[in-house]
Amino acid sequence: MKRKHRIEAIDLFCGIGGLTFGLQEAGIRVVAGLDNDSTCRFSYEKNNKTEFVEGDISDYDFENMSEMYSEGSIRVLVGCAPCQPFSSLTRAIKTKCEKWGLLKQFFRAVQVLKPDVISIENVVGIMTTSVFNQFVEDLAEMGYFVSFGEIRCADYGIPQIRRRMILLASKFDKIEIPESTHSKDEYVTVQDAIGELPHIKAGQTDEKDSMHRTRNLSDLNLERIRNSTPGGTWRDWDKRLLPKCYLKESGKGYGPVYGRMKWDKVAPTITTQFSTYGCGRFGHPEQDRALSVREASIIQTFPKNYIFDKNLGMRTLGCHVGNAVPPKLGAVIGKAIQKHIGEVT
Repeated sequence: MKRKHRIEAIDLFCGIGGLTFGLQEAGIRVVAGLDNDSTCRFSYEKNNKTEFVEGDISDYDFENMSEMYSEGSIRVLVGCAPCQPFSSLTRAIKTKCEKWGLLKQFFRAVQVLKPDVISIENVVGIMTTSVFNQFVEDLAEMGYFVSFGEIRCADYGIPQIRRRMILLASKFDKIEIPESTHSKDEYVTVQDAIGELPHIKAGQTDEKDSMHRTRNLSDLNLERIRNSTPGGTWRDWDKRLLPKCYLKESGKGYGPVYGRMKWDKVAPTITTQFSTYGCGRFGHPEQDRALSVREASIIQTFPKNYIFDKNLGMRTLGCHVGNAVPPKLGAVIGKAIQKHIGEVT
């Protein structure tokens, strides 16, 4: 009979705890999360009962974290570095950003903490960068078996289009990217996810849930959304409703904005701008408004009772939800790690 090992993780760039929550759902104890955004502490600790360490990874002394792992435990290190520098838009405009160095800082954490298993989640575009390729080479030189690839979140029961890069690395043996759990006809839809939430108008807050609240809409945007069809965009509108820039030839490239979602489809990728009707296809399928914080968090697969700081504004809450790793994806990663460790130890 194989010995059951204690598996413990540290979550870098932990945010409000999407990845931590998922790992713990999969039976992996997370001993701490590190992030430089102090506004994440409340939700992270309240929902995960885990220590939030406020610090900048660029100058953090990881020797302080090494002692957080229990003696003899199998060490796991996970994280999702802020993805803006690796997005297709950022790379297209060749923006120089200090965040490009965050993968190097993650590797510095690997050198100090010496985890047995590593997992990173990020945007797909990161795989084409020299920074990522060097990271993979450095891990291999340290003796890690590295696997990485693109996954579609909808294939794992997450009700959104979201495509992500998953990397798994192990000191023990090759660790496989988890197989999908849902076929296209089994996808979780917008209706499945948020169809039962109470009806609210733009700018309103549900009396029983302070996170089921939405931004107000101007009279013009209210008329625009009333002229939008589920699955459609601003191209559905009468020309009098169009912004002037959309009437120009160059405006034809603004397709994926001012749209309504469809009940029977998965949602678009939830971004930090989900509460702003004009910043994506975040219009409610029926109600004349953009998504509420609660709706976006549920589409991200946070539990319906996940606790947020009600004193924070919509912009900050939007960043918390949009930047999070979907907890269900965290659970998929956690189960893959559990399965791997069970096979090799």
